Amino acid sequence: MHPVPLETHPHQDPLNMTPEQCAEQLDAHPDFRVLRRLPQRDVFQVAPASAPVARGVVLDTETTGLSSDHDRVIELGMLLFEFNPVTGEVYRIVERFDRLEDPGRPIPPETIRVHHITDEMVRGQRIDDAEVERFLRGVQVVIAHNAAFDRPFVEQRWPLFENLLWACSLRDIDWSAEGFGSAKLEYLLYTQGVFYDAHRAETDCQALLDILSRALPNSQKIALLSLLETLNQPQTRVYAINSPFETKDQLKLRGYRWDGDMRCWHRTLSGAQALAEETAWLKKRVYGERKAVIEVETLGGSVRYSNRSGQKERVAI
Repeated sequence: MHPVPLETHPHQDPLNMTPEQCAEQLDAHPDFRVLRRLPQRDVFQVAPASAPVARGVVLDTETTGLSSDHDRVIELGMLLFEFNPVTGEVYRIVERFDRLEDPGRPIPPETIRVHHITDEMVRGQRIDDAEVERFLRGVQVVIAHNAAFDRPFVEQRWPLFENLLWACSLRDIDWSAEGFGSAKLEYLLYTQGVFYDAHRAETDCQALLDILSRALPNSQKIALLSLLETLNQPQTRVYAINSPFETKDQLKLRGYRWDGDMRCWHRTLSGAQALAEETAWLKKRVYGERKAVIEVETLGGSVRYSNRSGQKERVAI
């Protein structure tokens, strides 16, 4: 649904114009682009009576730091929303959740500068586990914009998150192929003429759901549908075991990351075709057509983006 543009008045006295009329005037000029504040809305569109309806959660956390092993969640924001699992259309926000929690230690100044949550704001507060469990009841998918960060934190605090399917709007949508120069949430909204006050959990959730409700520019798919389709694709992590040292630059350019525990390079892929193509590339470019063994880890929706391991097997190539 698209808002009807306001009528512009080229000769109207600027002193008598509303802010929206001024914005319309600037929008019509080729040298200006106008940003509007993210609207606070609960209804995106009305679900047809015959439409299938599923429930999902958009989630964001603010924490004391970057390590889920040592740092703690200090804010949990969630939006429970209804959507069409076939078309990806977002219908409405059913309920909002935004709670603070005392981590039991001082919040580092460098993280306060990011999210502006102080020790005084969280002192003595505790997120109710039963309330979190009730909020997640009947949810088909949890979505975060960088699930690899948020999921380990919430699983450490609330193990029930381990049993849910997760999707990552940062990595599971090919933003580059859709013509975007960055996948940062703020940038994605800027391209749509929208800005918001970032780095508080519920506001970030609202921003993400707004983006997911929109059609992608090249594929013309609703962003949420593009995301949901990845849940049906097998995701695998390939470990280039015993790769020659001189191939490290090729691996890095290919998108591989170094695993310090296994002491090898790895890359995560989606789909059987991508795995077959990657295996052929490794055999030719890394192992020089010699016999080699790689490790393949299968990551289902209930494991991927967590710190837990999937099913692993050694594969000869």
